[in-house]
Amino acid sequence: MSARPVLLFVDGWPLSFCHHVIRRDDVDLVLLRFSSQRALFSEDYLDATAHLPAFWVRDDAPLAEEVERYHAMTRRTGLRPTYFCNPSEPAQEIAHAFARRAGLPHLTERQVRWVRNKAAMKDRFRELGLATAAHRTVSTTAEVREFARSHGWPVVVKPVDSFACIDTFLVRDERDLARLDLSPARSWMVEEHVGGQEWEACALVLGGEVLDVWPSAMPARPLSIVDGAINANISLGSGEGPDVDLRDLVQRVVTGMGLDHGYLHMEFFVDRGRVLVGEVGLRLAGCEIPANHGHAYGFDVFAATLDVYLGRRPDLTYRWRRCVGDLLLPLPGSGRVRHITREEELLAMPGVIAAVVRHGRGDVVTSRRMSHNSAGYVHVAGQTAEEVERRMRHVLDRYRIEIEPVGPPAAVAP
Repeated sequence: MSARPVLLFVDGWPLSFCHHVIRRDDVDLVLLRFSSQRALFSEDYLDATAHLPAFWVRDDAPLAEEVERYHAMTRRTGLRPTYFCNPSEPAQEIAHAFARRAGLPHLTERQVRWVRNKAAMKDRFRELGLATAAHRTVSTTAEVREFARSHGWPVVVKPVDSFACIDTFLVRDERDLARLDLSPARSWMVEEHVGGQEWEACALVLGGEVLDVWPSAMPARPLSIVDGAINANISLGSGEGPDVDLRDLVQRVVTGMGLDHGYLHMEFFVDRGRVLVGEVGLRLAGCEIPANHGHAYGFDVFAATLDVYLGRRPDLTYRWRRCVGDLLLPLPGSGRVRHITREEELLAMPGVIAAVVRHGRGDVVTSRRMSHNSAGYVHVAGQTAEEVERRMRHVLDRYRIEIEPVGPPAAVAP
């Protein structure tokens, strides 16, 4: 048996946190992977993690049978995890169901529903005395129309298990409604469109206690982002933030949902002094939001996050405070990259402290309607959110990407 903590880690989502965890040498890992998410794994990544034991959950087998296979594997390897971490939003249900059956720390079915099903989530907010948008589950456009007539246009329509704005739409009027396609294969909801300023908050939780909260500003709302607005989040280590007691707000959610530990990400609105809670997830925030907090406060955010999943109180000693944001570089279409701004060019721009460009000349890329659609990202620093946003827009003005269509293969002469 290992003398180090052994962690069952849900693998596959391309987060910086995942890369941090697999490089740690003070914890033994067993990777949990799901066959249904095979497309998330590049061959390079599989090669880089080939030295780590990995258990693949088969899609076509009963979960109880897969847990028995998992236990047989841990007996063979001598690595028997006692800790569990799932950083992925779409894997919440299956990952925690697996952990429950494997005897590992987990969310209950009801807790998974609260942090995953957005209709049940908002119902729970109301039970806790928190304001949130009016909403209802729907299955037809007629039900959406009925809701809009009661609550006013525009409305927001989304799957109850959506994330990253995938299949989420702002429906402005009857004309937009006519273009809406509610697939019966999914469960849908409609909610009122909330005005005011939208904010984000991330927190670390241990033993049911909120250890600290880090607010973020968004230059544009997620639903505007998928329609082409600036795609960025700015961690507010300095400067003005929302006029809200964030620790108290997040603690009310944590206590009310009985959440014991983990990384919590929440979105909320402040409209004329009124706070409305939007959504909450007990998993890593998307894009590079966690890294923003590390850069903004001067601490190892990924090490601190791993600590709470290992039952340790993290070191939250901050070395500085500033504003740092992640700006996602636009990927405006699908095809072959003919030209893209290089990382060294981005790093030479004012305020840019880190840059990652995922594609190069000749790569074939696919653009999707989702909030993390991008060709890469930069981290931009400044003393205020306004300064960071100005520098981000300077980057966007100078960033260039050219994509040419990829045509069908040429016909071969007989």
